[in-house]
Amino acid sequence: MKILILGAAGKIGQMLTNELLNKTDHSIVLYARNGHERLTVTDNCREAIFDGDFTDKNMLIEAMENVDLVYVNDMGNENSTKTIIDAMKVAGVKRVIAASVLGIYDEVPGAFGVWNNQMIGVDSSVGSRMKSQIESARLIENSNLNYTLLRISWLYNQEGNTRYMFTQKGEPFMGTQVTRQAVTQLIMHIIEEKSDKYLQASLGVSEPDTDWAKPSFY
Repeated sequence: MKILILGAAGKIGQMLTNELLNKTDHSIVLYARNGHERLTVTDNCREAIFDGDFTDKNMLIEAMENVDLVYVNDMGNENSTKTIIDAMKVAGVKRVIAASVLGIYDEVPGAFGVWNNQMIGVDSSVGSRMKSQIESARLIENSNLNYTLLRISWLYNQEGNTRYMFTQKGEPFMGTQVTRQAVTQLIMHIIEEKSDKYLQASLGVSEPDTDWAKPSFY
């Protein structure tokens, strides 16, 4: 399989690259702004780097040549998301895993929901970005691509902690936090899944037993 990581210089993008290199024989295309400055190839036979941003349709199409699956590490700009979708259709790539945030369906209940809205909701200081996340998710869901949308809770790092759980679209979001290590393992699991289990799915992703009023690191 050939996998394109859009946003490969991000923390999860880098973790995913390492996991793919160490645990699979897949080829990897690393796509990032100033990618050759920010990224290092460790296996010339399996890795390629593309410099570009998510609005460069021609560069995206070039990076998608012979790609089987695209992972999108950020959907905070709906124009970029639209360009990615358009490029995938031109390149003939159907499978996408896209990282979003919790709250795009107003699905976070209780005290944590109130706190989350204050921090990243549409009426918060970063509300324009949440509006873009909402629109980006809508574009992905209406794209006719084989998508898996990940609505990820508040992120932190903890080596060895790969615990995660799901809530489905239409269910109340549970859990206030999750490690980047766990999210990386989930993405790996979805990539390797042979069935249609995760197709056309929007999954809330969090750590079990973290149903608190806010993440532990706040």
